[in-house]
Amino acid sequence: MENQILKFLNEQKGKRFDAKRLSEALDKTASEDFKALVKALNNLEDKAEIIPNKKNEYTLINYTSFVKGVLDVKDKGFAFLLIDDSDEEDIYIHKSKLKDAMNGDHVLVNVTKSPKGFRKEGKVERILKRNYTHLIGTVIKRGNQYVLISDDKAIKDDILIHESHLNGAGVHDKVQAKIINYDFDDQMVCKVIHVIGPMNQSGVDILSKILAHDIDPEFPSDVIEEAKQYKTLDVREMHNRKDLRARTIFTIDGDDAKDFDDAIEIKRLKNGNYHLGVHIADVSYYVKENSLLDKEAFNRATSIYLVDRVIPMLPENLSNNLCSLMPEVDRFAVSCEMEIDQHGKVKHHEIFPSVINSKARLTYKKVNKMLEGDESLLKEYAHIKPSIPLMQNLAKTLRDLRTQKGSLHFETDEPTILLDENGKARDVVLEERGESEKIIEECMLIANQTVAEHVFWLELPFIYRIHEAPKEEKLQKLLTMANALGFRVKGKKTIAHSELQKLLQKVENTASEKGINTMMLRSMQKAVYDAENLGHFGLAFKHYTHFTSPIRRYPDLMVHRLLRKYFFEKDQSDDTIKHYDSIMSEVASHTSKMERKAVMLERDVLDMKKAEYMAAYIGETFEGHVSSVTSFGIYVALDNTVEGLVHMSALDDDYYYFNEDLLMLVGKHKRKIYRMGDTVKITVDSVNIFDGQVDFVIAKGENNENHRKK
Repeated sequence: MENQILKFLNEQKGKRFDAKRLSEALDKTASEDFKALVKALNNLEDKAEIIPNKKNEYTLINYTSFVKGVLDVKDKGFAFLLIDDSDEEDIYIHKSKLKDAMNGDHVLVNVTKSPKGFRKEGKVERILKRNYTHLIGTVIKRGNQYVLISDDKAIKDDILIHESHLNGAGVHDKVQAKIINYDFDDQMVCKVIHVIGPMNQSGVDILSKILAHDIDPEFPSDVIEEAKQYKTLDVREMHNRKDLRARTIFTIDGDDAKDFDDAIEIKRLKNGNYHLGVHIADVSYYVKENSLLDKEAFNRATSIYLVDRVIPMLPENLSNNLCSLMPEVDRFAVSCEMEIDQHGKVKHHEIFPSVINSKARLTYKKVNKMLEGDESLLKEYAHIKPSIPLMQNLAKTLRDLRTQKGSLHFETDEPTILLDENGKARDVVLEERGESEKIIEECMLIANQTVAEHVFWLELPFIYRIHEAPKEEKLQKLLTMANALGFRVKGKKTIAHSELQKLLQKVENTASEKGINTMMLRSMQKAVYDAENLGHFGLAFKHYTHFTSPIRRYPDLMVHRLLRKYFFEKDQSDDTIKHYDSIMSEVASHTSKMERKAVMLERDVLDMKKAEYMAAYIGETFEGHVSSVTSFGIYVALDNTVEGLVHMSALDDDYYYFNEDLLMLVGKHKRKIYRMGDTVKITVDSVNIFDGQVDFVIAKGENNENHRKK
């Protein structure tokens, strides 16, 4: 009934209907039907899918001034609304218009234009879902009362804890607490449900972040027990698989990797083409649909990689053992074998269940050295040696083909935090990305593309990795900035991949490179999972999925499950198709949401540890580049990726105003400017370690090159 109502109102494009007119339009005038319709209307109104006016006439929220989203409450009390599933500009909400909504709450907001017309403003009308049922914070004592100081600085008030609700917590302990009273007019009250540990104890800071993001670092005992039932490979399964154990198959991963979910083999065929085998751990063999393992994996949706630990999607017995393609042991896999011609096109392919035995566990560093001619490694891995130049040649061919089709190549700096024995940040260094990393990337990309296209043409329910084209408004900002810097781009409302690619090539090794790269990345939409194949703009692929990492990503596991069902078990029955058709949108939506959640946690922990590292350098001067320009100041990124804010109030040599079109600050009197990509020298002013905030000031007495005359 709800779907029928939504479909009808969408067709009416903003027209309003009361319950009586809706019942007539939908032929639901019979007594029981009408009751069901009214119930559905109430449910849809509760979810803010539809909005009534004073006459109780309904229309879709899309045709009103209301929007739904998540509140991002700032330290000073005001907030921004991050609109659901939208790249539209955030809505500003004054602190007087928040009602009793808290940071992270999902709310319904009525949108108005600001008086100056620069930014949309809004007012919270209703809280749809509380973000906080629990809080992470530190217990302190004020007088004779125990209170919780929330880690979320948007919650400024003390939260009362009755002594009987301390649950063993002491003063200065980090705790997880449940809110038992949201009374903003009086005082919030909570009770401790979990003592994390003393606030300065090693690892407590990161565990606090994990729990604050509502992520459980531990598996339920029944899930662990279910995983333990798999102890060894089932030899009875061998006859159902193609035996590839004699093949020269090997893995290439990072030095610290423990779960190896992809292995490759490569050889030259007699006709001059390449044979590329991409062999992926067969997780779907162990994780059966609707099992406890499957439900837990779905809930988690992804493994999360933090500076001092991994929170895996699957219990260790599977992720680091039976599902891991360790060297010199038999493992079940799903193989995608491809014949690729010398132009990078897949001429033939086959996807099948296999059993493999990896002949080597190589690392990126080792392969990079082998590519450079390291004789000792080439001798140690003599059985792999012939594969090395073939991999390199094929990867170059595949990358060149992607480039021809318009694939965008962004080279971004990824940081690694080095910790001391107490878990404190002792250094921030850039991850090295050599030729071997690019080789494996190309092998995985072509396998993902091949699997996606294989299923697409059969018109079966599937899960795709999609990346839609940038919104016109964001592209225009990029073009305006590029033009202002002297780089012309052809196109207006739509811009060809090739033009964006040319822009990246033009700015390479120029002073504008970092600024243009950053701006182009920000103009892109987020890649997500979807039941519909909408293509991948960034890669310039018509068909793309995630097939190569089922140990750590649920969508990959789902892809394997579908391959097993459709092709290995040959079940393409109406019931099977109907089942997967009914769940695929929810799987895609949930896994996309959990991916974003994991990224936010990983970013929060990185920022916290970067700030911890920079605390030792307060008062010292560094060179960086302007990574973002806002109305309240400039963000400056150092070479090690540490980013800090130079607040507008700290730019005290002039009065600066924000040019939104060109994304730069302009001095009113001296006409000096700050814009993205400019090199500046800054001094570290202050840090807030737990919040991951670093504040800079422009270094005194420095003749910064970025101060170009307008």
